Amino acid sequence: MKEHYDVVIVGSGMGGLVAANILAREGRSVCVLEKNNQYGGNLQTFVREKTIFDTGVHYLGGLSEGQNLYRYFDYLDILDGLDLKQLDKDGFDIITFDGDETEYPHAQGYENFENSLIGQFPDEAPAIRAYTAKLRETCEKFPLYNLKLGKPYYENSNMFEFPVKKYIDSLTRNEKLKAVLAGSNLLYAGDEDKSPLYVHALSVNSYIESAYRCANGGSQITKMLVRKLKEHGGEAYNHQEVVRFDVEDKKVVSVRTGKGNVVRGDVFISNIEPKTTVKLVGETHFRKSYCNRIGDIENTISAFSIHMVLKPRSFKYLNKNYYHFKDYNAVWNGHKYTMESWPETYMVSMGVRKDQDEWTDQLTAISYMRFEEVEPWAETFNTVAHKNDRGETYEEFKSIKTEVFIKEIEKKFPNIRECIQSIHTSTPLSYRDYIGCHRGSMYGSVKDVANPLKSFISPRTRIPNLLFTGQNLNMHGILGVTISGVLTCSELLGGEYLINKITGDGKKIKTA
Repeated sequence: MKEHYDVVIVGSGMGGLVAANILAREGRSVCVLEKNNQYGGNLQTFVREKTIFDTGVHYLGGLSEGQNLYRYFDYLDILDGLDLKQLDKDGFDIITFDGDETEYPHAQGYENFENSLIGQFPDEAPAIRAYTAKLRETCEKFPLYNLKLGKPYYENSNMFEFPVKKYIDSLTRNEKLKAVLAGSNLLYAGDEDKSPLYVHALSVNSYIESAYRCANGGSQITKMLVRKLKEHGGEAYNHQEVVRFDVEDKKVVSVRTGKGNVVRGDVFISNIEPKTTVKLVGETHFRKSYCNRIGDIENTISAFSIHMVLKPRSFKYLNKNYYHFKDYNAVWNGHKYTMESWPETYMVSMGVRKDQDEWTDQLTAISYMRFEEVEPWAETFNTVAHKNDRGETYEEFKSIKTEVFIKEIEKKFPNIRECIQSIHTSTPLSYRDYIGCHRGSMYGSVKDVANPLKSFISPRTRIPNLLFTGQNLNMHGILGVTISGVLTCSELLGGEYLINKITGDGKKIKTA
């Protein structure tokens, strides 16, 4: 490491790596510090029995030529290094329910999306078309989502105060259609009382435009970003957990790592959980009201995942995702499960290989899980870099949950059990330890229509050379955190200058 950097970035999640690349391209000396073995936060992958599993990112939207994520990735110069497989255009997400053998597809392309649902709900064509029009209208109000200049999204507060469930309910009395339209809301941990329409729109729109899987895992995005960072003179170091920010004369002057390194810089960007950042900096350096607000921000629920290694040539590859519910009520209330009713909803996804044939070698199923269920083991910490045995009772807990989960999945995929070679699990503790999210939160802070500004976090802090980036800043997801990296860098480079660089950068932008 150098003695001093222009910019020090704490945490190598997508937002941090995007910010690092932007600033390195602009000639700044940049250092990224990561506590874990792998870079990338939710983009991390793991291998079991030579089978690659994604930790958090199971598919990407907006990646067809000319679309929003494509254009950001084009600017970052990582597209040529990515191996992508487009999901089924006539149904990338499939919504299903107990007791109903019909599958309800979310198709790619708005016309295709509309027509496929109208085919199943012929009397609901006006409602379906009104729904898609509203999605696009809402997304247009977010300039950076569309790679445009405009006033910051948070200045238009009206859009934050309208609940998505209320809007969908206003379209139709058909309970099944309502459930189908909201059926992929596990993408943002949808809550009928809190989730705003804009969160739903931003989450769903880019997938309707196009949906892809990363062949051999999403970590290829991380590898490309780290490679490009180094090509531009930036540096990245793993196994370097930041344990303290040093503040002098109301500015951060350095950070200290668990290995004893002191890394100095002019500007510091935190890509880690804001609650953790405030503690590492020291609450005395912020207003008490700010510390209280950050500390009181509610985080989204966590998850329990089972990762199945499947026997060779036993289960056909499905080029789509499944969102399954016990009933229509579970669409919005699956996170309010009881011990007896869990899981009320789940998502099934598959990884794709570069040499993918008709057979899959793995399957991942994800359902909600509250952190309170793993509270007895909350004081343990377990990653590749820091091994810590949580004990027999923890293993028993996971085994019980796994068996209950598989029984539910068998209702949808009756032969799945006989195809399983081995099973590996992730709990809220796994997500907390590997990704660094508060209590294993799936998507950072809760966006609540009743108090929209409570979870708003500015990239700027009271400390003039300390900035935030990441999923708590703007929106979660690959596109959301990419935009957060751009938003943070705009504070240093100027918004107009940066968006012109991204959309032009000396070459003609490719269009669809």
